[in-house]
Amino acid sequence: MYKLLFGKDFPQLWEDMRGNPGRWLSRLVFLLGPWFAFAAVELLNQNSLTENFEAWQLLFNLIWYYMIFALLRLLLGRLRRAAVSAAVLCFLFGLVNHYVLRFRGRILFPADLSGWRTAANVLDGFDLTPDIWVRQAAIVLVVYLFLVAVCPAQKKRERLPRVGGAVLVLVMAAYTIAFFCTNMLPALNIYTQQWNTQKNGFLFNFSIALRYSRVEKPKDYSRAGLLELAEQFPAVEANEQAVRPTNLILVMNEAFSDLTIYEGLEVSENPTPFLHSMEENTIRGWLIPPVTGGGTAATEFEVLTGLSNGFLPPHCVAYQLYMNEDVPALSERMGAQGYGTTAFHPYRASGWNRPIVYEYMEFDTQLYNKDVEQPHYVRGYISDRSSYEKVFSLTEQAAGQPTFIFNVTMQNHSGYAQGWRNLSDSVTLSDELDKLDPDARQYVALMRESDDALRMLIEHYEQVDEPTMVVFFGDHQPSLKKAFLDAISGVEQGSELTTEQTLQRYAVPFFIWTNYDIPEQRDVVLSSNFLGPLVVETAGLPKSGWMNFLSRLSDEIPVVSPAGYVTQDGRVTDDPADLTQAQRQWLEWYEQLCYCGLTEPERAEEFFRP
Repeated sequence: MYKLLFGKDFPQLWEDMRGNPGRWLSRLVFLLGPWFAFAAVELLNQNSLTENFEAWQLLFNLIWYYMIFALLRLLLGRLRRAAVSAAVLCFLFGLVNHYVLRFRGRILFPADLSGWRTAANVLDGFDLTPDIWVRQAAIVLVVYLFLVAVCPAQKKRERLPRVGGAVLVLVMAAYTIAFFCTNMLPALNIYTQQWNTQKNGFLFNFSIALRYSRVEKPKDYSRAGLLELAEQFPAVEANEQAVRPTNLILVMNEAFSDLTIYEGLEVSENPTPFLHSMEENTIRGWLIPPVTGGGTAATEFEVLTGLSNGFLPPHCVAYQLYMNEDVPALSERMGAQGYGTTAFHPYRASGWNRPIVYEYMEFDTQLYNKDVEQPHYVRGYISDRSSYEKVFSLTEQAAGQPTFIFNVTMQNHSGYAQGWRNLSDSVTLSDELDKLDPDARQYVALMRESDDALRMLIEHYEQVDEPTMVVFFGDHQPSLKKAFLDAISGVEQGSELTTEQTLQRYAVPFFIWTNYDIPEQRDVVLSSNFLGPLVVETAGLPKSGWMNFLSRLSDEIPVVSPAGYVTQDGRVTDDPADLTQAQRQWLEWYEQLCYCGLTEPERAEEFFRP
């Protein structure tokens, strides 16, 4: 092995070390280079090597750093040149990531590289003054460069033995192929960190994101097939008989759910009495999001685009990895119909890459927590009441002009062991349920608070002269303990959930309400990717070919979700093989159109565009 790598037997190697200590010191400093580079990059990533990483995360990060240093060693030949180049390259890449983290609140992702020209154009508007993290990382880099400088320089290019170099290349190639082209990462349950994006370490998380950034092309996918398919679903003209709302308000309420769907819920009183009372001019039912317990952006993505998370790599968030300016969006359609469009989230702008995504979706205005004047807080978050009051002011400012508002609330965000600031402990659980999950008591209290705010929202627009439509839905069920959920749903501990029980863990309430007459509907069940077309249809607005397709698909299979399928005749399954041949054909068409809409929508622009 020694001879393979170094071209010498071990005794000769030992003699060489004794006779040429400077050369071996240089080699040692070179081998320490990946550690210095890792430390500098993670300082720029605002992490600590000793506090923020598990052993396996350290290992996977260091593999990539050693590969960078080894590759430059093979290309440049001299240790000093390779060490300096690798260290500086890593630092610069880390510096770019630092400013992305500083200005966007999340790390650099592969998709960001395609937008480097746009970023360069607006660079003058940002404060690039080096902060404490940049200064500390620069010190680490300078220390390493000093160590490299004081080591004796090579008098000539030092070549690796051919066999050793070949083995090194083969090992790096094999690892790269295993990382990017096999199921190694899914088998190890390693996925991109897309909320706490610093968690894996910058280089490792960037590499994982690159691994999952490719959406698999569907079988038999072709441009000719797409155009033929698009012709089957032409755009649909506006319904002239329907009332067109002046104010169209979508409220995606954070973690809002109706736990009374579970027969075993034992509470002192109904947490959502106003929700249950809604009857007149209301379409009401259950929405099946693609996530449960968290993952707001996944539901948001489906509602606003009609695309399905079910055709994406698991645990990947489209907002972070796949969005581009051509992806079809409900907001873009509303803008084309003359609506002023506003996205409003009373929390930090950094979450889920929203500023970039909302720009791609052609929202005219974006508002965040800093735009809420004198907000009222529940626990540590701006309340639903304050959120709706901001919505009131937006429709009043519009002065009768068509207005589309997408409001993502924040009040009910987990965890549920926070203080009770401005939150009444009015709804209690049975002692047994309280013991299974003490945090659930705060959650049901939040539902009562949200229900009271919902009453305020609807009562306000009942008094408004302009035709108004309010679309309300939860983004996912709350993150509560499994033992609690098993108890209220009647599942024996340790039992495997049926598909029906799994879908019940996903279901959240939704409704479409208007302050004018519409046909009422009850117990409507659909997945979140079909909500947008239902809203457009109820509002009497024209539908693109894409929305026409989604409406027709939802007539056949109203729930298409990563958790399972529900057909129009009520059959529930998580296996497409259980569907009819015609239903499987619909799913194949849907997969092809989702791939096109996400990766190359320009291929069928007239089909997707307003």
